[in-house]
Amino acid sequence: MANTNKQGCDHQSSSNKDKRWVSTYGLFSLAFLFVFAATNFIVNWVDLSRITSTTILKTIIVFNNQQPQFPLNCTNGKSASTCPSYYPTKLEFDDDSSNTSCPEYFRWIHEDLKPWESTGITRDMVERGKHISHFRLVIVNGKAYIEKFAKSYQTRDVFTIWGILQLLRLYPGKIPDLELMFQCGDRTVVFKKDFQVPKMSPPPVFHYCGEENSYDIVFPDWTFWGWAELSIRPWETTLHNILEGNKLVKWKDRIPYAFWKGNPTVSIIRRELGKCNTTEKHDWNARIYDIQWLRERASNFENSKLENQCTFRYKIYAEGITWSVSEKYIIACDSMTMFIEPRYYDFFTRSMLPLQHYWPINTKNMCEEIKYAVDWGNAHLDNAQAIGNGGTNYIVENLKMKFVYDYMFHLLNRYSKLLKFKPTIPIGAVEICSESMACSLRGLRKSFMVESMVTSPSDTPPCTMPPPYTPETLKEFLQEKENLIKQVKTRVINTKQ
Repeated sequence: MANTNKQGCDHQSSSNKDKRWVSTYGLFSLAFLFVFAATNFIVNWVDLSRITSTTILKTIIVFNNQQPQFPLNCTNGKSASTCPSYYPTKLEFDDDSSNTSCPEYFRWIHEDLKPWESTGITRDMVERGKHISHFRLVIVNGKAYIEKFAKSYQTRDVFTIWGILQLLRLYPGKIPDLELMFQCGDRTVVFKKDFQVPKMSPPPVFHYCGEENSYDIVFPDWTFWGWAELSIRPWETTLHNILEGNKLVKWKDRIPYAFWKGNPTVSIIRRELGKCNTTEKHDWNARIYDIQWLRERASNFENSKLENQCTFRYKIYAEGITWSVSEKYIIACDSMTMFIEPRYYDFFTRSMLPLQHYWPINTKNMCEEIKYAVDWGNAHLDNAQAIGNGGTNYIVENLKMKFVYDYMFHLLNRYSKLLKFKPTIPIGAVEICSESMACSLRGLRKSFMVESMVTSPSDTPPCTMPPPYTPETLKEFLQEKENLIKQVKTRVINTKQ
């Protein structure tokens, strides 16, 4: 993947790229685009020097390696409103291209699309999701078109769409024609109880999270490409910084309490969690901090950097209005993560297991549960550290950006196969591309887009999908998870597992 940086993503093979590029465009195009790239490098270097030194360093490294790249083309004055045609539209993999198996959580793609497995997806089904969606995405002949229905919170829709555009750049010509509705809010919107009438199929709506009582189709959230409003950089950079922060304090030298920091006002669970803070009468082994985002913004988020929050042995994940994007950042800290009985899930957490990747906390008697977990961990330091490392390793191994894109790839491909109509560009929809989104921007939005931009097609095909769960294998997995949770509930924990 060409969008490389310091945190060890797979580097592309220059020779493989050259062969594919030359075969597609010929030697003349190769020479022309190298001239274009050099010119664009000078223009963008001057522009990006006002954004971040890291972005500049990354750009210089890319060009010093002389790899075929297609950086953001903002040299054309019209590029803010039109989409140039310099990027490859087809992608062929070498016969000897290495391939890998997708992580286990990809199996949930089959489960999320199961409601439409027997009926397929009609245009009427898609249209019925319009009133509960923020935008419609249409892909026709490899190009993306957006029809917006409602304003989303902050720039959730902007960076979600940006991520989809980067998928098209990573696998040009490999995403089939499709049409879908996307919801950018916190709450799930397609409830099972509303579709219990026979032959009443639910509308397929893509969303950041799901739950047992909804049909929302789970999709990676916008923060993988950056959260400009909170100055949280794209995922690969943020993960790298957190992993570096993990090295600052040895695990057994960390503060021996459970840590949580966030906005306590958005959910009952978080308000109850606040009662677990230390008082003169009780010490529940928890250190709970209320974050004031206006104050943090005024200090340029210096006191809320994620990489500086890995100094406790234990960290707490508590849902907000629904799921929270903080989940992946918390798990990456090497601390033993405590999940306060989550009701919602995102796309990658459903295959995580208690006592292997996290410690489950029951919402009943929450403070006592947290105190017990910390006492147990401090009495079993090696086991507690192993759970913390297990969660972080799960994130590091299974949540590479290549896998995030591959999840999107497989989900959209399988979704498109269910469509029983030909996708068409609706009146009012606008073609979008990286240039039309990023060239006119300034500040962190542009900086994060440039930083997370896919600058050349992938050298390797998407990972190979695992088979769907059978009813038996799914039941076995869920039973295993329940048995592990039961160990914690009964306080009979197998420390040898």
